[in-house]
Amino acid sequence: MIEAIRHAATLSGVAWLAITLLFYWIGLTINRKYYRYPISHPLIFTALSVGVLVYLSNTAMTHYQQSAGLLHWLLGPVTVALALPIYRQWQRLRHYGLPLLLSIVAGGIVAPILAWAALWAFNSPVSLQLTMLAKSITTPLAMEASAQIGGIPALAAVFVITTGVVGAIAATSVFRIFKVTDTQSQGVALGTVAHAVGTAKSLHMGDEVAAMATLGLCVNGIFTAIILPLIFSFLSPSL
Repeated sequence: MIEAIRHAATLSGVAWLAITLLFYWIGLTINRKYYRYPISHPLIFTALSVGVLVYLSNTAMTHYQQSAGLLHWLLGPVTVALALPIYRQWQRLRHYGLPLLLSIVAGGIVAPILAWAALWAFNSPVSLQLTMLAKSITTPLAMEASAQIGGIPALAAVFVITTGVVGAIAATSVFRIFKVTDTQSQGVALGTVAHAVGTAKSLHMGDEVAAMATLGLCVNGIFTAIILPLIFSFLSPSL
């Protein structure tokens, strides 16, 4: 934390933090107006805008990462804050119990395993395969989990955003094709597979969908963040 504050206190650090937050604010403004379109998610606008500016200003990415390191450090408190929505939905979690937990865990296992299998089939680098395993949880947890198992945290964030946008866009068609009309099932699917972007979409589909999506997001994120490093530490001696 001290190192992050030290870099943030420099002129360059203040400038890049201000630019990043400004782009995020603009992204939020766009998202409020075009909320029906998952591609309008503020993270996408912010990442693209900052990336273009870093490129045009001929700034090394490592320099930007150091300057904006305080934002990365804040991912820790944000992760802890996931306890709040779980607390708010605690009665639902108790009511549906084991069937709900099993549904979330199953979705959290199947989705990344299928994506990993595709990379494995094409003989992709191991670090890329490991990073893909964290694609279906929210960004703070995905970056930390991928770092723990030998993946690439920055790439994990890209996978997470891409997964969320694609999932949110495809959700309506998938629900229609497979005749998924139950609002609770829709919510669990969106939160578990498309994490924060899917949960944002669920807010416009009704309170029941949003509540279940929140549970799917939080439970799957915590489950994956705990299990992935444990599995990797168990298997790593034989790898």
